[in-house]
Amino acid sequence: METILLFKEIYLNGFKQLGSWLVKSYFKAFAWFSFAMFLVVLYAFGYRLFTGFSF
Repeated sequence: METILLFKEIYLNGFKQLGSWLVKSYFKAFAWFSFAMFLVVLYAFGYRLFTGFSF
């Protein structure tokens, strides 16, 4: 639980001092998109591991 709170604090502090609303929105969207793509990669890797794909 402490790790999740630490990630939340880092996320909030990362966007605290950005000036423009447009820049802030762009970086927030990019951060969520990157996180989603990372989850897709983890899912694909796990799927390949559990189905016996030979590397």
